[in-house]
Amino acid sequence: MRALALDIGEVRIGVAATDASGTIASPVKVLPAQEVLSMSRTFRMILEDYEPEVLVCGRPKTLSGEDGPQAEKIMAQARQIASACGLPLEFADERLSSQEAKRILRAEGLSEKSMRGKVDMVAASLFLQAWLDAHREQANQ
Repeated sequence: MRALALDIGEVRIGVAATDASGTIASPVKVLPAQEVLSMSRTFRMILEDYEPEVLVCGRPKTLSGEDGPQAEKIMAQARQIASACGLPLEFADERLSSQEAKRILRAEGLSEKSMRGKVDMVAASLFLQAWLDAHREQANQ
């Protein structure tokens, strides 16, 4: 199953997608939040290129597992995007995905400034991969 993941933020939205077999998640792009929310041409082209069957959005949770302060707003935006795309929506726990993305980018030698636009799409690929792995585990049980 091909999935598209969105790491929804105030300013930017990180986009990640699975390969055709639905096995591996990869970062795709970071778009201004308004472009995704308004279904801009750029975002529609990503949908056409990847042809996802499901939209997976990060659900911001606190370290204790509760919905974080931004959760309701982000979940409402995710529902709006999924509805506009005509795709089923699932949520994935995105706790610590941005910190892990920064760690990975730092290990690749990027400075804070140069990683600014990349963190969101790497974070989206991390929680999408975790979502894929969990689904594969469920299917094998």
